[in-house]
Amino acid sequence: MNNGTLTGGQALVRLLANYGVDTVFGIPGVHTLELYRGLPGSGIRHVLTRHEQGAGFMADGYARVSGKPGVCFVITGPGVTNAATAIGQAYADSIPMLVISSVNHTASLGKGWGCLHETQDQRAMTAPITAFSAVALRAEDLPELIARAYAVFDSERPRPVHISVPLDVLSAPVARDWSAEVVRRPGRGPASAHSLDAAASKLAKAKRPMIIAGGGALHAAAELQQMSTQLAAPFFTSVAGKGLAGLNAPLNAGSSLCVQPGWDLIAEADVVVAVGTEMADTDFWRERLPLNGELLRVDIDPRKFNDFYPCAVALHGDAQQTVAALLERLPASPRDADAAHAAVAKLRKAVDASHGPLQVLHQHILQRIAAVLPDNAFISTDMTQLAYTGNYAFDSRAPRSWLHPTGYGTLGYGLPAGIGGMFASADRPGLVLVGDGGFLYTAQELATAVEELDRPLVVLLWNNDALGQIRDDMLSLDIEPIGVLPRNPDFAGLGRAFGCSVAQPQSLDELQRDLRSGFARKGVTLIELKHACAR
Repeated sequence: MNNGTLTGGQALVRLLANYGVDTVFGIPGVHTLELYRGLPGSGIRHVLTRHEQGAGFMADGYARVSGKPGVCFVITGPGVTNAATAIGQAYADSIPMLVISSVNHTASLGKGWGCLHETQDQRAMTAPITAFSAVALRAEDLPELIARAYAVFDSERPRPVHISVPLDVLSAPVARDWSAEVVRRPGRGPASAHSLDAAASKLAKAKRPMIIAGGGALHAAAELQQMSTQLAAPFFTSVAGKGLAGLNAPLNAGSSLCVQPGWDLIAEADVVVAVGTEMADTDFWRERLPLNGELLRVDIDPRKFNDFYPCAVALHGDAQQTVAALLERLPASPRDADAAHAAVAKLRKAVDASHGPLQVLHQHILQRIAAVLPDNAFISTDMTQLAYTGNYAFDSRAPRSWLHPTGYGTLGYGLPAGIGGMFASADRPGLVLVGDGGFLYTAQELATAVEELDRPLVVLLWNNDALGQIRDDMLSLDIEPIGVLPRNPDFAGLGRAFGCSVAQPQSLDELQRDLRSGFARKGVTLIELKHACAR
């Protein structure tokens, strides 16, 4: 358009910029050209990914590190289905993500004309894995739908939103310029006074209170740490909540509710406060936690109060505001914490003592990582045995510093999510922990990393030349291993082909040296650690 009138696509991009969007992940295609017309001069950085699934995972990683919604642009049909796995992962882990896609011309929708990229009902494909999926049949629908998306991000349990925009809506001039019509109405507040009083009464009488906090409590670290101290309550987190309890806090029980010592300790609680966590079996590695005391739940999602773990008191509200209001109702003087400190110290020793040979090997690697990891670094992990051990055995220094695809459990997450996390700040370096199997799901995104990044991103490839967890599961069930010993490529050669710096340490000492060098180098370093070299 040369007459100064905005197309729907241009106006939408301007609207996103006015909502504070600074980065968009995607791949331009014939069906998204009008979105790309709007990007120059918008102030939004576009990051070219090499697959739409990578765009979704990068948006996820951006959101987890920044706390802001991650945004991606994808084309009609195959772009949406390629991104669907990433959307599903974000849905399972309550990550705010805005997926903007094109869809065929409005006149053709649902008619089966055989248009390019046509699907029978694109909206229906993403509806089960989004907070909502909608089609903007007019350009004037877009400001309302974007406002609705941000209402989800600001006020509800944050989950992905998918908005499809027909080609004719993207290309037609808008009747009026609505690109500055930003509506932000955060609706979160504290739980009701009645529920706060009831919860405070139970906590005041509790002899052995304990806390479990998850990804919904990431903005409540200070309040939760204070509550833990005042109540002398051991403080567990889910994997999504890693870093909330304070690195060296004597009541920090870590993410140990997936191993026997953690189960044993939580069973002793007479009152458990669960804050911003869905309490899923993917965090606990067992069907049900042995909760013998009363459960108080703080959650923004009212559906959590009567699910697998019904609660004695339901505190429906924002985690930070609700915990702060609880603190006002609790005795100000901290309880004697000697017994609780001793119980947590015993837990940590028991966790270390419970490691099998493989977990001991992992722990040695994780210790080398901890020794050289920059203080402000974040770690993005894939579905790999090294990360499974790290989920409970590695202590995060702060929230938003350990990214793991917990709920959906998809392979291929670690690398693109780590790349996305790099765009969430101006100075944080990143580390990716990925196995050889998961790496090959999204290895092409190394091209994006090398092209875009001028800060340290270290990719630690744990290569055991196997789908190790599945092989071990088959053996434990007396199933002859099939399809778990793939022929791998030359990973070092692959890394060099993409333009990475490459290292292949032959010992743990060399690994630590190569990690230190990687964090001192601008750009991408691929470190391939063979299983045999880590022994």
